[in-house]
Amino acid sequence: MPDIIKIVYLLVGVFLVLGLLANIGGRFPKLPGDIDIDKPGIKLYIPFTSAIIISVILTLLFNFFRK
Repeated sequence: MPDIIKIVYLLVGVFLVLGLLANIGGRFPKLPGDIDIDKPGIKLYIPFTSAIIISVILTLLFNFFRK
């Protein structure tokens, strides 16, 4: 039974973080370190910094619930 509770807490945490990121994402769409190329015929956006921040948050969240 405790394993099911941990899984539910983990899913709630993941959805909470994803929901917060979706709401906050509109405020700072281009962080320093993100690559944004906008040339005629080509539009490319690579969110390096955003991906690192999301990865750190999810890693901390998963490690917190693993113990």
